[in-house]
Amino acid sequence: MIPGPRPSRLSVLARLQLGLEALYRVETRLPIEAFVVGAAARDAALGGGARTPREQLVIREADGELAMALFVDEAALSNLERHDPADRLDQHNFSDFCLAVEGVSHFIYLALCAAGDRAVSQLELELQAEVDKYACCVLLAGRDPELRRRLYGDVRFADDLDADERARYQAANAGADRYAAALERRFVQTDRTEALLAELRRFYRMALADKLGRIATL
Repeated sequence: MIPGPRPSRLSVLARLQLGLEALYRVETRLPIEAFVVGAAARDAALGGGARTPREQLVIREADGELAMALFVDEAALSNLERHDPADRLDQHNFSDFCLAVEGVSHFIYLALCAAGDRAVSQLELELQAEVDKYACCVLLAGRDPELRRRLYGDVRFADDLDADERARYQAANAGADRYAAALERRFVQTDRTEALLAELRRFYRMALADKLGRIATL
C-alpha cells in the first residue's frame, strides 16, 4: 500500500506508534497509517466466516514475505479525535484508547519480530499488548488506583471466541494483571519512573517463556 500525503496533524494511531517506539527504544520504520484499512477491506481480506472484532491485525505470509493490514473500528478512531487522550483520558475515551493501543502494539511487535526473523505466538502478542495498555495509561494519565481493575478486572470476552482463543485471552489478561500489580507496587506507587521504564524495556525484549518467568518471579 502506498501512503498518501502526510497529514498536518498526526493521527492518534501515528502518535501511539511514535510513543510506543520511543518507550521501548525500537524503530519499525513503517508508518502505521499506510497499513490501516477500513472494515470493507478487512472483511474482503479475511473472507467469509472469520471473526471481525473492533481491532484486528490481518496478516498474510507467502514466499517468505509478510503482509500486514491493521483494522481499528472507525467509530473508535473518530471518538479519539474528538476526545483526544493526550488532553484527557477519562470515561469518554478510555475503552477506545485501549483498543487503539492494542492495535498499534500488535503492529509494532509483529513488525519487529518479522524484521528479526523471530517467530511469535498469538499469546505473546496479546500479553505484550495488555502490558502496553497499562504502560500507556500510566505514562499518559499518571497513578490511578482503579486502573488495573478497569483494564483487567472489568474485561468481558467476546461470545464468539472458541475455547482456544478464550483461553489465550484469559491467560494474557491474567499475566498482564499480575505483572502490572508488581509494576504498581515497585515503581508506580513510589514514583520511580526511570526504574519503571527500564523494567518495561527489559520485559519487552524477552521471549514469551522469559516473560512468564519474570511475571512469576515478581
